[in-house]
Amino acid sequence: MPEGPKAGQPVKLAPFQKQFVKGALADGINVAVLSIGRGNAKTALSAGIALGAVMGKWDRQPRREIVIAARTRDQGRIAFDFVVGFIRSLPAEEQKLFTIRRSPRLEIEYEGDGGGHFIRVIAADGKSALGSAPTLVLMDERGHWQADQGDALEHALLSGLGKRGGRALIISTSAPDDAHPFSVWLDEAQEGVYRQEHRPAPSLAPDDLESLKLANPGAEHGIGSSLEWLQGQARRAIARGGSTLTGFRLYNRNERVSGETRDLLLTVDEWLACEADDMPPREGQVVVGIDLGGSASMSAAALYWPDTGRLEAHGWFPSKPGLLDRGQNDGVNDRYLQMQDRGELSTLGDQTVPVAPWLVEIMRHVEGEAVAALVADRYKQAEIGEAISKAGLRCPVVWRGMGFKDGGEDAERFRRAAYDGKVCSAPSLLLRSAFADAVCLRDPSNNIKLAKARSNGRIDAACAAVLAVAQGARILGRPAAKGGRVLWA
Repeated sequence: MPEGPKAGQPVKLAPFQKQFVKGALADGINVAVLSIGRGNAKTALSAGIALGAVMGKWDRQPRREIVIAARTRDQGRIAFDFVVGFIRSLPAEEQKLFTIRRSPRLEIEYEGDGGGHFIRVIAADGKSALGSAPTLVLMDERGHWQADQGDALEHALLSGLGKRGGRALIISTSAPDDAHPFSVWLDEAQEGVYRQEHRPAPSLAPDDLESLKLANPGAEHGIGSSLEWLQGQARRAIARGGSTLTGFRLYNRNERVSGETRDLLLTVDEWLACEADDMPPREGQVVVGIDLGGSASMSAAALYWPDTGRLEAHGWFPSKPGLLDRGQNDGVNDRYLQMQDRGELSTLGDQTVPVAPWLVEIMRHVEGEAVAALVADRYKQAEIGEAISKAGLRCPVVWRGMGFKDGGEDAERFRRAAYDGKVCSAPSLLLRSAFADAVCLRDPSNNIKLAKARSNGRIDAACAAVLAVAQGARILGRPAAKGGRVLWA
């Protein structure tokens, strides 16, 4: 071991590491993907594979070229230093065959087995990889590369691998969402791709021991952080909440949660605190919040009972294209089909959702209830107003803007209601997905408005929930009428 508490001791692979090495080097495999919690020696393991590759232990091609790709040069240096540390443990005669260069770029040359073998470090600039023909590529922390440069580098490296039948090792903690290319590698079964993911089920307590073991399998074998330390960090993160808790889930629990904690409308844990299996009853008046989408986006409605805090949400897509194709286009795979199976998402219409039938469908969900208000975005006031008349709806209509003025007030009222325990929803994949993509933009005066975290994100259900809950908060905030009214003649 080149560093750490066990520095100087022989390297002994844990079972999960042996599993990855066997899978990555198996016949017919050209891409191996590993997702695991931070501190489980994934970079060190891959660096050892890279050293064996340059020495010809599992690839005897002449003039072998191994590329270590990372988001930045400093990030790539971590894997580079592991390779150097492993070289220092080799017999003295073998060490003389290596030349280590740190300027102008990080590079190791191996003169054995005919010479001309290299390990090079490059940063996430796709142009720097064009023209190369590597025999092995190590993509370190792929889940956190910058979007455009990272994709360009990945495409350049993979196209170069085909020239010499090389292999790629793609390693990282979980990416923030399902749409990220690293998540796609893990979720889609492909020929020639080995996948190994250590990710617990969502919605578990951060200090849940079994899920911590799953995300950090090295902890039981003396690799990285101990289970006691992880549980202690989990309790600290729970106490602090906010970005501390989200960061712990993302990096130490290896969960797919957004790292954009500062600008999220609600963090994953804040929303999970609003979910409950035992729902409050439908009592009192109901507020209906709606968000009308177009041909590509979702249309959604949220139903909120202010007196009890009950919140329900439903979404609609046009029937063409199908939900599976929409999920692929939006980078969420079969999530829309799962929502449909859970009764949270439906299809209506052909190419677009017809507005009047959509409103009728929404009101069926609250049939027999006293509707306090129908709240909608005034940007589409004409279109929705015509549909309300066509559908023959009779209820108060409140028009709200989604900009910094109305939108900022509604978002803050929604947050306050959520923090105060006045929002209670059944576990909803629709709302979880929407809040994961809902971020807040701020103007110079620190006012906020809702926006998407990514272009293909669908936050319509979150927008509808904000409209409904904020109007419900205004209704509760009004003083109760006392006595009769005075009529001036």
